[in-house]
Amino acid sequence: MKKINIGVPQIIIIVYLFILTISLSFIDIPMIEMINTSLIKWAMNGVLVLSLVPMINIGVGRNFGLPIGICAGLIGMCIAVELRLEGWSGFLVAIFMGTVVALIFGGIYSIILNKLKGNEEIVGTFAGFSFIPIMNTFWTLAPFKNRQMLYPVGGQGLRPKISLNQYFGGVLDNALKINIGKLVIPVGLLLFFAILCLIVHLFFKTKIGTVMSAIAENEAFVKLSGVNINRYRTYAIIFSTILAAIGICVYAQSYGFVELYNGPFMMAFPAVSAILIGGATRKKATIFHALVGAYLYQTTFLLSVPVANALLIPEMSEVIRMIVTNSIILYAFLYEGVLKKSEQV
Repeated sequence: MKKINIGVPQIIIIVYLFILTISLSFIDIPMIEMINTSLIKWAMNGVLVLSLVPMINIGVGRNFGLPIGICAGLIGMCIAVELRLEGWSGFLVAIFMGTVVALIFGGIYSIILNKLKGNEEIVGTFAGFSFIPIMNTFWTLAPFKNRQMLYPVGGQGLRPKISLNQYFGGVLDNALKINIGKLVIPVGLLLFFAILCLIVHLFFKTKIGTVMSAIAENEAFVKLSGVNINRYRTYAIIFSTILAAIGICVYAQSYGFVELYNGPFMMAFPAVSAILIGGATRKKATIFHALVGAYLYQTTFLLSVPVANALLIPEMSEVIRMIVTNSIILYAFLYEGVLKKSEQV
């Protein structure tokens, strides 16, 4: 039987979540509404958290360059909206085109990370931040013609937010929806999330996936076996980038908008915090870590908003979100630093 390690981030979040749950009874907010929303929040953000698993498991570290994959998915959705595709056809075309762009972006991203081994997380952070201004220029100059995507004055450049309501907004959320009393289960959304989890699970059962996990455990030994380390690192980085592109499509259809320009700027940090809450380390992450972390993280901040509005001030919910997010990441870095020093001693 495997031992389940519970660290400081997990304890803090569980205690904080327990306090928030108790607080709901004092501000007359039905728990069933929170459960309904938490299921949607879990799946719509969960794919982005899941996208971190391949890169962590090959030893590249947490993917702070997540905005690169997100931008690929945004391009895919913009193409689907440009073609005025609705429903499932629009959503599937957005995923397909986002995947194609993610292959290119992921390939370039892998070249950068393979050239700068040992500093992947720092390089990934700056790569993600640097990529946003490049994409901002693209959103301004891209030759899209659909007037609903463009600025109303001048007709040049995409709007910061593009509505998906008449295209493929809510296509997963509303598919196979089940109502049990007041409980609403978005079966289509959860099923799509489950399928992606299964794909990642099966991928790591293949020869390529097995080698990736071995590289994270002992790169020197695998290299002596004649394995091309950079090739497998490239596979993992591209796979993560593709999952991130799909993840933003899932997120956007639930959100109801495509958010461009600086929208993806800070999206890596909540995803990284979520998988750390789930119990992942720098070189080991499982689907279970992604599932548990995404639910705990998203539910915590879902409950924070009404409690902060009722007991404190509305702005406090976002302040709490940033404090918890960055504190968890800081804890992970400090904890790893202590481990490395103890191993050297």
